[in-house]
Amino acid sequence: MTEKNARPTGRDSALGNRLRVRRKQQKLTMQEVADQAGFSVGFISQIERGITVPSLVSLIAVCRALDLDVGSVFEKTRSAEPVTRRDARTIFGLGAMTGQDVTYERLSAAFPGNILRSTLIHEPPGYRSEPMTHEGEEIFYIIDGALSLELDGERVILEAGDTAHFPSTRVHATWNHTGSTTTVFHTCTMDVFGDGELSGVADSSLVVTRGTGRSKPESPRS
Repeated sequence: MTEKNARPTGRDSALGNRLRVRRKQQKLTMQEVADQAGFSVGFISQIERGITVPSLVSLIAVCRALDLDVGSVFEKTRSAEPVTRRDARTIFGLGAMTGQDVTYERLSAAFPGNILRSTLIHEPPGYRSEPMTHEGEEIFYIIDGALSLELDGERVILEAGDTAHFPSTRVHATWNHTGSTTTVFHTCTMDVFGDGELSGVADSSLVVTRGTGRSKPESPRS
């Protein structure tokens, strides 16, 4: 992810400080956390300083390296109700940067044995996720706007109404190349909300791998 020249906001600093304090409590260096989580030292440093907004998957990887419950770092959004109402859903984020506030709305319920996790993701203009791989599979459905999706180094532009379904073991990253917020209906099979204890199955198979040799995404063709 490209570093932005933005000052940390209060929420950014709170998340970064919490992860930094936890790392020091565990007597880990940034290099050790980076190695265990599958990211670069620079990426870990940016998270701790509130410069970079991590995705949910990235946060899970970092929290596991720190032996920290991912559900403890943002407001609980768990619900056992099968229906969610548009006006009643909590919108949450992992932090905010100037123009880089990625927000999520949880759509899926939590109950014993559930394996699908769905969110509405609102990606601001210019936001790029870090390249990664992990277990499971996922689906992107573009509700509004457009998104550049990179799979194993190949880029495709998804526009409103387009979908993508792929195994999450492929190196993937997204980039909102447009000038407005893009809304994505995203479903995956990995435990991004920390609900694993409900089913009694520990979600310990997460392997996040930093993409190598990733070039800057090209501008969409007109």
